[in-house]
Amino acid sequence: MKRFFVMISIFSLFLLAACGQTKEDTATTGNENKEDTSYTVEHAMGTTTIEKTPEKVVILTNEGTEALLALEVTPVGAVQSWLGDPWYDHIKEDMTDVEVVGVEHEVNLEKIAALKPDLIIGNKLRQEAVYEQLSAIAPTVFSDTLRGDWKDNFTLYSKALNLEEKGKEVLSQFDAHLDEVKQNLGDKVDQEISVVRFMAGQSRIYYTDSFSGVIFDQLGFKRASQQTELFTADNKLGNLAIEVGKEVIPKMDADVLFYFTYAPQGDQAALDTATEWTNDPLWKNLNAVKSGNVHEVSDAVWNTAGGVLAANIMLDEIEDIFNKK
Repeated sequence: MKRFFVMISIFSLFLLAACGQTKEDTATTGNENKEDTSYTVEHAMGTTTIEKTPEKVVILTNEGTEALLALEVTPVGAVQSWLGDPWYDHIKEDMTDVEVVGVEHEVNLEKIAALKPDLIIGNKLRQEAVYEQLSAIAPTVFSDTLRGDWKDNFTLYSKALNLEEKGKEVLSQFDAHLDEVKQNLGDKVDQEISVVRFMAGQSRIYYTDSFSGVIFDQLGFKRASQQTELFTADNKLGNLAIEVGKEVIPKMDADVLFYFTYAPQGDQAALDTATEWTNDPLWKNLNAVKSGNVHEVSDAVWNTAGGVLAANIMLDEIEDIFNKK
């Protein structure tokens, strides 16, 4: 019986894909190579054959959206940004005609089918449960996970789009940007840094496997030494982050401290958490606070966007902050 309903669901999606209407000419691949030769892509769910260079792409992760835009591909559909209405400020001008197809953890299969894509790019961590339904709509490629090092996913996406050479060019440009910033910072990277995130009723220290952590590591910055003991093997988030109480505030100290707040739609509870913690006596007693070396930065750019565009913006912001010190 369960198999019967799955088959009915897949058949219905095929009908939607056949009958749905979509905007004309809303997708561009930016690909100088337009051959119709088929190619295969190995990914987290197996191997997918793509008949020709895709022109109508649906993307189901935020870091994937950034990858497409960097490759000069405008998707026909994308999941909504974690922050913004519906897109992050730094990408909204490039997303004017893009349809929202849900959020990363809850995609809208009917909307995706109605767009009649010729490629869907998603993520096993987020959408494994609907992979078969997505594959019934169009060839589907999944990255495996979402962590701080976005380059592996970016490389996979460029292969899926038949834009490997363009992808290598984008990565090469990022690496050159990083090297330039590192050179301009000089011995300023010898300082210890700390990264803190506030959410509604929660506070975390972010560490080396986070989006910001990977970039700081690539630049050569050291992490606050007293935080090492927090990130043990049994920490549920590994070296990504750890949720802490106010008694751990002293361990947030460093030569330079950065913090950001996740407050979608201006979530007052999250804003109140940030205000409460940054006015706590333990926070005010931090050496970084007393020396004026605390910087509030964008959660979108420094954490949730998670892609190449945000990475380049973050590099510029790090350079500006340390060169003004």
